[in-house]
Formats: sequence, C-alpha cells, structure tokens
Amino acid sequence: MTVIVVTLGSATIASGPNTWVNDYPEAPAPVEKEYVIKPGDVLQIRVFNQEGMSARAKVRNDGKVSLPFLNDVTAAGHSPNSFAKELQVKLKEFIKVPVVTVSLEETRPVMVSVLGEVAKQGGYQVEAGTGVLQLLANAGGLTELAHKDRIFVLRRDPNPVRIRFSFELLSRLDNRASSFRIQSGDVVVVE
Repeated sequence: MTVIVVTLGSATIASGPNTWVNDYPEAPAPVEKEYVIKPGDVLQIRVFNQEGMSARAKVRNDGKVSLPFLNDVTAAGHSPNSFAKELQVKLKEFIKVPVVTVSLEETRPVMVSVLGEVAKQGGYQVEAGTGVLQLLANAGGLTELAHKDRIFVLRRDPNPVRIRFSFELLSRLDNRASSFRIQSGDVVVVE
C-alpha cells in the first residue's frame, strides 16, 4: 500500500468558506441496512457440526478470506448473511446440507488525519464513533500556537465540506460539537 502525504500548511487547507458544526445539517437517521463486509474486518465463520470447517478469518486487502477446504473466498462486498449463503453453496461439495453462520467479530478501524497545530500530526486509526475532542487528545492536544476557535473537519459528504469547531464547544456536553462523530477519511485541521 502506498500512502502519499501532501503538506500544504494548515492555513491553506482550512482557509475559505466553512460551516459551523451547529449549522451543519444532521444526516437523516440511517435506514437500517445490513452491514457490508470490508477489508480489515474479522469474521467468525461457523459450520454447524463441522468444527474443522469453522474459522476466525480477517478479510485481506484483496477482499478475500482463507478458509479450510475452500481456500480463498471473496468476502468483501457481501453482507454477513449473503456471505454465509455463498459459503453454504460452496460447501455442498463436502457436506450434504451445510448450515453456515457468519458474524462480524471486529470492524475495520476508522482512518483519519490530524494536521496543523497539534502535538502529533499524522494519520490515526480510531474506533467508529470517536469524537473530535477524543481525536485531538490522541494527537497530543493543541499546541500553544493553536487558535482554539479554528478547528476544522474536512469531509467529503459526497461533496467536500469544511465543518468548523471551537475548543469551547467541543469541551461542553450540551451541543452538537460534542456529539459530532469522525468518519473514515476525515481530515481534522487545527489552525
């Protein structure tokens, strides 16, 4: 995997129009849909009454898992239920009536970047549901030169948007800033 980092300076990255977090439209409540397996996820695959065919498997970057008797099988892009059905079809070669369950044991971590006036700039893996304040703490906090009212989250939503925060808003528990959650691919910039 090749990672290319371009440093433009925090003022360049975060300058221009922005939306304060309290004005950022909340996404509608998500329609309940099945989870889609991604590279990096860890699956627990159980074949009823066939312990030797059951396995714990991490989805590789190519989207496949290695399983006993089946070797490499593409898991990414399936829901756990549809992947279980595909495995049942493939296992009919070995078992008369295979019963397979696939459960998600671990999800791929969220990848984000923190730039600008923080102690430790860089890329971070965080758990889904991490807030901006926790991410800033992971980055060692703000430097003495940081403007505490110029904290931005750069997000593709699907169009690029810059969401502005102040440290004061992030520190209080009674507002949208404290409940705002980081998504994979976000870039946090502190000026």
